[in-house]
Formats: sequence, structure tokens, C-alpha cells
Amino acid sequence: MNSWTRRTAKSNTRKHPHSSLFLLLAVAAQISCAGRVAAPSAVTLTILHTNDEHGWIEESEFTDGAAKLMGVWRDVEGYREDGPFLILSGGDNWTGPAISTWFEGESTVDVMNAMNYNASTVGNHEFDFKIAGFEERLAQAEFPYVSANIRLKANGDFPRFVVPYVMKEVSGLQVGIVGLTTTSTPRSGFPTYVETLDFIPYADALSEVVPQVWDDGADIVVVVSHICHAEMTALVPLANQLGISVIGGGHCNELVAEINNGVAVIEGGWRMASYARVQITFDGETGSITELVPSTAQNNGGTPDPEVAAVVSRWIEAADAELSDVVGFASSPVGRGPALHNLIADSWLHAYPSADIAMNNAGGVRQGLPAGEITRGTIIGMLPFQNNLLALELTGSQVVASLRRGTIVAGMTTVGGFFHSDGSPMKMDSVYTILTTDYLYAREDYPYAADDPDPILTGINYHQPTIEYLEFLNTTNSNPLNQVLDPAPRR
Repeated sequence: MNSWTRRTAKSNTRKHPHSSLFLLLAVAAQISCAGRVAAPSAVTLTILHTNDEHGWIEESEFTDGAAKLMGVWRDVEGYREDGPFLILSGGDNWTGPAISTWFEGESTVDVMNAMNYNASTVGNHEFDFKIAGFEERLAQAEFPYVSANIRLKANGDFPRFVVPYVMKEVSGLQVGIVGLTTTSTPRSGFPTYVETLDFIPYADALSEVVPQVWDDGADIVVVVSHICHAEMTALVPLANQLGISVIGGGHCNELVAEINNGVAVIEGGWRMASYARVQITFDGETGSITELVPSTAQNNGGTPDPEVAAVVSRWIEAADAELSDVVGFASSPVGRGPALHNLIADSWLHAYPSADIAMNNAGGVRQGLPAGEITRGTIIGMLPFQNNLLALELTGSQVVASLRRGTIVAGMTTVGGFFHSDGSPMKMDSVYTILTTDYLYAREDYPYAADDPDPILTGINYHQPTIEYLEFLNTTNSNPLNQVLDPAPRR
């Protein structure tokens, strides 16, 4: 068997990779005043895991929010600060509703500090406010951000803003927490924000770093990652070789709790509306994990934790002070779909009338509109990124070639062919002025930069036209937005 294999052929327990020396080392630690206190004879550690929080700290129709989640952890899970618990995140802590986005994640980290998070991995959205913005959050956070597969392109070193792993002592156990960040970050985030970074393969990073964690004295090794269920599953054979007991994930907003070949694989959903947990029973005398029990739970009906509730309330007040001005009214909710997509794209042409066509990606629209008053904060939560509009000159054939699955358009339709909004056919050799975002322009899987290397920088954030267009429409309770929307699909 591989020297790192911890699962015996006779049982489903998991043993320390140096189990042949464990008892001698334990005795030595017990009799040495200078040595670390030996792991207890038996302890049950509970990991509470969230991911893709995206700043949903406030109670809403989508989630009971951070204060009630903390209440669930205290009342249902028995959490206490000095107890056998670790609170971990699979990344993408911010960029969501305006209470988080407007303050560039500061409010979310403030809440996570109050909730006693022990570590978070780095998600792609941690870079939404550039590396400098991430470093501001790092300075604020009372917990570390870990990622073993982020490297500097210049020399392959770890960047200054991240560590590959951390050690946490919990009830006498040394727990090594290793991070992984999705290798899709240059595509799923703003490419130029991470252009100095490499995101190396997960297996390469784990193979390099996990042996260091064991050498650092770990009793248990846990991976907290911003990767999806399928990617976590693919790492299970390597996890067995390296002695990794738990892989926690994120990025795909899945709710997962399973034992895969002796490894606990978990993911906690998103928006703090749910969480995953793993109970780990460790026998210090044999260096074995005798039981791994993963599960998931909903954030429902908790008693709000007073400290967390106070932090959330402070940020609600701050957001209301800056973003509560009303810009429209909807008689019923407008979900993500053709009507909302058309509204956003049409607003771009309204803001920049010299353009012929607007093109956006559906992924840039993060939520729908609620019924009732629509505020500036509502729109910022719907369109939360720091994307700005560019104006390009493209031929009709280049426009067609740049269409992708999920592309949102205005000024044209692809239903039944390629037509302008007035029904006239597009001419493939004519040149059109196109509005798109600097985010899509920077992506290598879009041809915009090659088709027009000298775009016009409008300086318009992609959410601002929608705010101004709603104000122009002057929708009210008696003239709701729903009556003026165009629900017809254009793709």
C-alpha cells in the first residue's frame, strides 16, 4: 500500500500516515514539558461548512440570514467558541446583494468575524474588487484565506495575499486546513484582475502541500475548496493516497454530503440558506479516525444570535442610507429571464443611443426584481460587478460569431434568423456599433478584442443605465413595470 494510505483493508477507519510511530510519539509528547500536548484519547470534532455566501447576510425571501444561521449552530449544533468545532467557508464570500457589493465585501467579512469563522478558501469572486480590494478584506478578516494552487506567474511562488494551508488546534487535535481555488477563475472572474496569477491543477497542489501539512504535525487534514462536486469526486483517489479525510467544496452552489471511498465530500448550498457539516471522531491512542458522518441542514427558524444580528443591522442601516432611493415599482416579481434580460439590454441602448446593438452575458445578472418598490440598491444587487460598457465596431458577421449561449441582446433578435428590432434583416457586411462589457472584452473565449482592438471606453458601469432607464419609465403602483416589459425571447 502507498505510504500515505490511511484506510486499512479490515475496517473503514482512517489512520495517521505515520501510524507506526504514532504511539511512541504520543508517549514522548506526554512526558516532554516542551512538546505539544498529545491528541486526546478520543474526541469528536464537528466541521460547519458554508460556501458561496455571496454577501447574503441579511434575512430575505431567499435566506434566514447570518444571525439566524448562527442561532441554528448554537441551538441545534451545540456550537460554542471553546468547543470542538471548526467553521469553514468554500469561498465566494461576497458579491451579491447591495449590502455586500456596495461595500466591496466589508460587511460580509465583518459578519463572518462575528460568526467566528476559522478559515475560508479563495473563490473566484474574492477578486471582484481586484487584488488590492481582496487585500483590504484580508487585513480586516480575523480568519485566514487559504489556497494551495494560486501561484505567481513570474516565479511560481505563492502570492503574498494567500497561504496554502493553516493549522488549527481544536480540543487537542491539530487540524491542517488546505485550500483550493477553481482553475476557472480567469474565466469566471475578471481576467485582467488575475493576469499575474496561475491557478495550477488541484492534484499538483495537493501532492506538493499535503505532505508538508503532515510534517507540520497534523492529526487530521481537511481540504476546503472552491470547486464543484464532480471535481471533488475526481480528487478522492488522491485524497486517499495523501490521507485527506474531508473535501469541502463550493462554486456550483450544490448541497452535498456523502462518504466516497472513505472521504467525506461536502458542499453547503449557498446564500447562507443551508450548510454542510461533518462529525469526525478521532482516537488519539491509535491515530485513527473511527467515524466520519457528513450531513446537510437548512438555515430555518433559528433564534438570531444577538452579536451577529447587531452587526447585520449596522450594515443594513449603512446600505439604506446610501441606496434606498426608489427608482421604480413592480406589481409582481420579475425573475431572471427574457423580460428582465430585455429590460437591462434595452437600458444600455437608451443610455448610449448611438449604438445599434447591446450584448451582455446572462451570468452578469445575479438576481431578479422583487414585487413592490425597486431601489437603487435592488439594481446594484441584481448587477453587482465592476463591469463597464465598451462600444465596438463590428460587422454583422462578427456580431453573429460573437454570440454565445446565454447572450442577452437588444437592437436585434436571432429568432427565425438574424434581424434588427424593427424586423429588417441584419447585413453581414455592414458595420454596427455594439455595446458590451469590458469583462467580456477581456475574456479569451470571446472574439471582441481581436475584432476591434481599439474600443471606446464609455466609463458607464453596467448597472447605471438600468437605474436611469427605470427612472425614465417612471413606473408606479398605478403604472407598474410589469405592464411595459417586453417578455418576448430574442434568442
